[in-house]
Amino acid sequence: MVEEIRVGDLVQTRKQHPCGSSEWTVTRTGADIKIRCEGCGRVVMMDRETFLKRRKKLLRQGPEPPPIPGLEAYAGLFAGKAEASPAPEADERKG
Repeated sequence: MVEEIRVGDLVQTRKQHPCGSSEWTVTRTGADIKIRCEGCGRVVMMDRETFLKRRKKLLRQGPEPPPIPGLEAYAGLFAGKAEASPAPEADERKG
């Protein structure tokens, strides 16, 4: 199962930062995760696998991301509820 990581999540890490805080806010997600220390403001970027190993627990879930405009048309494809689109018509002209 893929764990959802949202921008705005407040997470606790296994080890404390040298400033004494162990709480971090996620500021960017993707293949790499960028987090900001709540104690001193230091910004650290790490790959997703390392982040998941260093994270101890989720303290507060960030806001749900806004829907992507135009994505509703594709939502049915992944749910298996989309209607089959008609096959493209072949061009009858011969060059």
